[in-house]
Amino acid sequence: MLLNPATKYPSFPPIRLSDRHWPNRTLTTAPIWMSTDLRDGNQALFEPMNADRKLRLFQTLCDIGFKEIEVAFPSASQTDFDFVRQLITEHRIPEDVSIEVLSHAREPLIKRTVDALIGARRAIVHLVNPTSKAFRELVLMMSKTEVITMAVSSVQLLKHLIADHPETEWHLEYSLETFTATELDFAIEVCDAVSAAWGATPDNKIILNLPSSVEVTTPNVFADQIEWMHRHIAHRDSVVLSVHPHNDRGTAVAAAELALMAGADRIEGCLFGNGERTGNVDLVTLALNLYTQGVNPGLNFSDIKSVASVFEDCTQLAIHPRHPYVGDLVFTAFSGSHQDAIKKGFAAQNPDCVWNVPYLPIDPTDLGRSYDSVIRINSQSGKGGIAHLLETHYGLVFPRRLQVEFSSVVQQHTDSQGGEVSAVALWQLFSHTYLETISPLKYIEHQLFRQDTTQGITLEVAINGSVQRLNGQGNGPIDAAVNALSSMGIHVNVRSYEERAMGQSTNGSEANACAFIELSQTNHNGHHYGVGIDSNIVTAAIKALISGINRLMVTEKLNG
Repeated sequence: MLLNPATKYPSFPPIRLSDRHWPNRTLTTAPIWMSTDLRDGNQALFEPMNADRKLRLFQTLCDIGFKEIEVAFPSASQTDFDFVRQLITEHRIPEDVSIEVLSHAREPLIKRTVDALIGARRAIVHLVNPTSKAFRELVLMMSKTEVITMAVSSVQLLKHLIADHPETEWHLEYSLETFTATELDFAIEVCDAVSAAWGATPDNKIILNLPSSVEVTTPNVFADQIEWMHRHIAHRDSVVLSVHPHNDRGTAVAAAELALMAGADRIEGCLFGNGERTGNVDLVTLALNLYTQGVNPGLNFSDIKSVASVFEDCTQLAIHPRHPYVGDLVFTAFSGSHQDAIKKGFAAQNPDCVWNVPYLPIDPTDLGRSYDSVIRINSQSGKGGIAHLLETHYGLVFPRRLQVEFSSVVQQHTDSQGGEVSAVALWQLFSHTYLETISPLKYIEHQLFRQDTTQGITLEVAINGSVQRLNGQGNGPIDAAVNALSSMGIHVNVRSYEERAMGQSTNGSEANACAFIELSQTNHNGHHYGVGIDSNIVTAAIKALISGINRLMVTEKLNG
């Protein structure tokens, strides 16, 4: 049994923010994006990326549109140091992109960091030190004053070192590691001291990053913390307020969105939520959430599967099939009611109108994905999904009552076989049920003729292997064929008849016509459909009639 959490885990005092503004705000613009895939994300891998993989992912991040990319922790390893040097000396960094590197607030690490960046056109040095009470007392063994001194002296050292390299446009990011567990009045004290030491101005802003290094509160509390800092930081016009949410509680995306409403200007995170423990905030989800609300995120995910492929190859991490927007199954409906609603939404969607398809908050084609996998069939599926697949892949538009009838055939198949039914397998099942029915009655050929004012037909069929030539007359070819078959004792009524064009035939050669006939047995309640496909509509109709009779013979024990 779990222990009483009230006695085991700390509670955080509420933020004194009775007039909070963020609940009444909406997101209307994109934040400044900073990808930390190559640093924070790379540190979280079973096997860190080599230079080739890091280069490939760096180029992908640039292609997506990231203008700030944290590329390494150069003082932590020779591999990271060499990668930064490679980017600079091989001129791999686009002119509008700033590279960022991390360093702890320690003198030898800062010196090594500056050495790695020599010759860069523009660089962000990211200094970090913990500030929370737990870290001060258990890890650093420092007082509040000593923590502030460490932060300020690190900034002063950085300013001294970069003065020798005016060819680079230098920027500073300072992070209060474990901000969410830091007392707010102390967090403000540290931020203001660091900003003053850097000499931040509106033309030389400092990036103050407030990370939820460990997510310890609900998103609304994080938003309160950010708004409190936003309203109390000195010289706010000289500050870029940044957040770096982690996902320990599974609410990083919500926390990031609320933080933007609360005054944050900048978001740090990784593609698809990679990062230590449960990961950093997912920048793909954040950006596309904005996109679905009519806000241009400034990041290009129009070929999301390509981005995902590069990510998986470089990180050796698999993306979950239910991952928002990119997972293999997120645009797939197995449920019958979902399929029916989606099918109707597609049918009604005007390309010039606002997107309004049930269950799909975003148009899959905006992400370079197709509609082909939106509806898939298993034992949970319904008639709408089945009809959608056959229409999409084979141009076959069902009458509604045939949808109901065939869905029961599919249900029996999936219940007995299990698993998913592909479009190809669905077509094979449909063909076997309706188009390939040659027992007990097999269509061979027919000839039409006119007799006075009526339509005549000579119909050649085989019944249980015995070939028969039948003659009949009626008010049209179908009526004539029904009357011809009645001479064999096969008595049926035509309840409905429809015919539709299919475009190309199933082998792609010529246009086909499809005929649907709903039949019932005289003096019986049972009814079934028959389907015929042929380039000649009359032939298709006769085939549909034979198909329907065979289904009646099998299921309703029609005598003949």
